[in-house]
Amino acid sequence: MPQFRLRRAVATLAALPLLALGAGQAVATPAPQPPGASHPAATAGRVTAIEDQVARTLATALADSALRERVRTATAATAGPAALAPLATAVPGAAARKLADTTARADRQVAAAKGLGADLGPLLRVQLADRTMRGALDGGAAPLVATAATDEHARTLRAYDTAGRVHVLETARVPERPVYLVDLDTAKTLAAGIALLQREFGSQTPTGAQGAATAPASATAAAGWWATKITSIQVADDEEPWFKGAAEMFALVTGFGLDGKVRVDSVAMPYLQYDGTLYRPNQILVNWSNYKYNLADVVLMEDDGDTNYLALAQAVAAVLLTIADQGAYIPLVNAVLGALPSSWWTDDPDYVESWYTLARTSTGRLDGARGNGFMTVEPYFVQQF
Repeated sequence: MPQFRLRRAVATLAALPLLALGAGQAVATPAPQPPGASHPAATAGRVTAIEDQVARTLATALADSALRERVRTATAATAGPAALAPLATAVPGAAARKLADTTARADRQVAAAKGLGADLGPLLRVQLADRTMRGALDGGAAPLVATAATDEHARTLRAYDTAGRVHVLETARVPERPVYLVDLDTAKTLAAGIALLQREFGSQTPTGAQGAATAPASATAAAGWWATKITSIQVADDEEPWFKGAAEMFALVTGFGLDGKVRVDSVAMPYLQYDGTLYRPNQILVNWSNYKYNLADVVLMEDDGDTNYLALAQAVAAVLLTIADQGAYIPLVNAVLGALPSSWWTDDPDYVESWYTLARTSTGRLDGARGNGFMTVEPYFVQQF
């Protein structure tokens, strides 16, 4: 998962095909990849190679006791993932300086590979792979460092020790030796990717800090706006194995905007990290003042962060902008699927759960269509000061 978790602007629209699959709708044939578009597998390969280089550099740098202690405390259970470049900059010594320089350069390379601007700041993070490893780490066990792989079905994982040696870990079980994971701040890359998509769509209203879109002038005239608020939420399987660390989830809300054009809003869920855990966020999910019809669909996803947002926007924006409002809510999924190049069907975001026909008056427990989670919601009026 951050401000936003289901893995990054393929996230916004690759989620839509999953809505169709969950509803049993016909699946459109993916379109050919447009000339000059970046192949997602190539993007994933570049990002993985960059992360692997940083993982090896971090592993060898952990031979420095000061840096090792700094990483241990920074990734404590209460702190969660830590931005790697600032962490390394704060520690004196040659090992930390090399790590800081390597990570800062890698941050820029990742942003470029994902089609995003160069001003995003630190993107690569470090976290402990599993909470059960904390005792061994605090007890002085020497950690390994690995990259959070994009393929949750991988059988083995490559990790490095402080000498730079490679260790092959089985993914079927949590290792006894503590493992640090190097991964991306997907909340930051997703937010940037969503902004890019919204610029391509042209008619989207900017989203606020809490994920709910800013109310238009017509709503402020009414001294407030109606929303749907999540009072509790839980998933049975977050689609995130141990070697990918805590989940990074986000929700996508889809419908027609006030201008009659397709609207996709993303909602960050930084708290929704582990399956089987009941969370009570009291979080706004839908701002109904941004939608023309009293109907929206919601999809919950776990974001892997291996998507080139610019390529995705170029592939789907033109098609979405041709969908006209027919005076009633109509399905959007097949048009989106038809716009996606066939290559986008690989390494796509992990589908966690979906909810259909959410209305402004929806209240109480809503079980997901997949049977993998539930949320309780209630109408909520946001009063203007």
